[in-house]
Amino acid sequence: MSTTTTAVLVPLLPFLGAAAGLLLGRRAPGAVRPLAVLPTLAAAVLAVVVAWQQGGEKPLDASTRLTPTGSVPIDLALHLDGFAVLVAVLVGIVATCVQLYSTAYLRDDPRYPSYAALVSLFTSAMLLVVYSGDLMVLLVGWEVMGICSYFLVGHYWETRAARSASLKAFLVTKLGDVPFLIGVFALAADAGTFRINGILTTAVSGGIEHPTLVALLLLAGVAGKSAQFPLHTWLPDAMAGPTPVSALIHAATMVAAGVYLIARLLPVFAASAAALVVMAVMAAVTMAGSALAALAQDDIKRVLAYSTVGQLGYMTGALAVGDRGAAVFHLISHGAFKALLFLGAGVIIHAAGTNSLAAMSRMNHLAKRVPDAYWTMTVGLLALAAIPPFSGFFSKEAVLGAAEHATTGDAHGIPAAAGWIVLVAGLLTALLTAGYATRLWLLAFHGKGAEAAGHGREPLAMNAVLWVLFLPTAALGLAAWKLPDWFDGGSLTPTLTTSVLSTGLALAGVIVMYAAWRRTAAYAARTPLGAVAADPGAAPYVSEEETIATHEAAYGGIAGAPDPADPGRLLLGPLHRHAVGGFHLDAVYSVLFVRPTRAAARLARFLDREVVEAYVRGAGGAPRLLGAAVRRAQTGNVQTYLSALLAGSVVLAVAAVLVATGA
Repeated sequence: MSTTTTAVLVPLLPFLGAAAGLLLGRRAPGAVRPLAVLPTLAAAVLAVVVAWQQGGEKPLDASTRLTPTGSVPIDLALHLDGFAVLVAVLVGIVATCVQLYSTAYLRDDPRYPSYAALVSLFTSAMLLVVYSGDLMVLLVGWEVMGICSYFLVGHYWETRAARSASLKAFLVTKLGDVPFLIGVFALAADAGTFRINGILTTAVSGGIEHPTLVALLLLAGVAGKSAQFPLHTWLPDAMAGPTPVSALIHAATMVAAGVYLIARLLPVFAASAAALVVMAVMAAVTMAGSALAALAQDDIKRVLAYSTVGQLGYMTGALAVGDRGAAVFHLISHGAFKALLFLGAGVIIHAAGTNSLAAMSRMNHLAKRVPDAYWTMTVGLLALAAIPPFSGFFSKEAVLGAAEHATTGDAHGIPAAAGWIVLVAGLLTALLTAGYATRLWLLAFHGKGAEAAGHGREPLAMNAVLWVLFLPTAALGLAAWKLPDWFDGGSLTPTLTTSVLSTGLALAGVIVMYAAWRRTAAYAARTPLGAVAADPGAAPYVSEEETIATHEAAYGGIAGAPDPADPGRLLLGPLHRHAVGGFHLDAVYSVLFVRPTRAAARLARFLDREVVEAYVRGAGGAPRLLGAAVRRAQTGNVQTYLSALLAGSVVLAVAAVLVATGA
């Protein structure tokens, strides 16, 4: 089987699995889990085969004319280079792990068949984006992912939080997609094709008429899809969905699509120095702001969500300094350890009975209750904090090294200002990232107080998946010396200056957070937030939503309660109340967009009911009144009719005489 034929099957198999799952979900319930896992697993295996066959050599292209559309045709095209094949492997592996994890996590969920089918469709759409060589075909996968995220984030639609989060995710990403679509058409108009190779050739030769405008239009869509400032607010709220969905969105699909697209179209952005500076500023604000917000969050999943936003900022920063190899390397590394962290968080939530770190900090021996999650998440958090020798250190150092190189002005066409912005923000974020990673680890696993309620041992599928993702998290950094052969040939090995600075700052963040935790731990032990509920005695595994509901009376609204024993609160000081709400960006959007839109809707409703409907009612009421008047005149008395006829004739005669006399 040829490489291109194998590549076609990679996105096709999950799509067929999704279709079969939707059709057979109710008729053959026993086939749902095999249809969810096996096609995705097969796609992952084939993605590895494609990567092996491509081998980082010259890109492979294949296409067929999809439909004649006049001067700008649309082709069903494949483009297989080192970036594409490795990202596809990441997507396949993470999606397979999520599907396996979900078989246990949603074991008793009546909506599991539709959930599993949507996850497969989500995976297929992302793989289509990764392999596509035509922007219009890529756009199909881009939009399908948005639709799937709407349904998956809103999986628990009975809750108001899930409904609001799914709608917010859909609207914010669609807000970015409008200028993105305009930018795609502008590129096609200048290049005369939707083929990515043709667009890049045009960009390199200077054939794009307005490169800054086009780049900014595309960047708006990327900011929405990849949760970059100022369109990042939907991602933390998306934690209302099931934990496996969070892992899939944050690690391998949706948010990774925007970064990957810029990497594919980087020459378009590099054609405008202004666009690169804007991208660098956007990345810097995203990195630093999300790290500060993560320090203040009490919900363990929201901490990881803001962490994802910050790590995506690193990737965007690498692209702003013109190094797509570093960006994609960090995308792959982050995908492994972030999937591990989210799936591990699901295990912790089940064991603790709450999402709240404040509640976990009052629980004793939680680490012993979930040893698999403890050890694997410890390594995942070390990778997140960029502590050597784990994968996050090497990929983050590749980003910082690229930024350092750009500050010297040696990078061709890259403004030195972009390099300085990314470098300074990246070093600051390294300090903050190590701080919130340490905070999560200490509060979740080293609490003091009553024993956590038991829910039975976590299913084997969930724990096994954690160890599968542990391997790339621990060892992927070794690929830093090999990946340049798959990418553009630029070095991805750590540089001495940035390695020393960032590692020193990360260790400082760990030490400072540990000292703050030691200062507050004794206070936390003396002030329990609530009595830990007794073991409900439920042997079967239940989801995190059911688990938390079981303990609702015990924990109450802990997640939203201020905790004076929180070391993050101690370190942030007055900034904490602003950081916990994402620096009030949602409130700003409410004032600028939500309220005016609702006011406009109320005005439109008033005009429709009181003005437009008034005319409609008047148009029907006038003939009705006239008919009523005429109906009263129809008495059926012939004498009355003759008298009226005579009176009318007299009036007409008098009028005629008066007119004639006046003339």
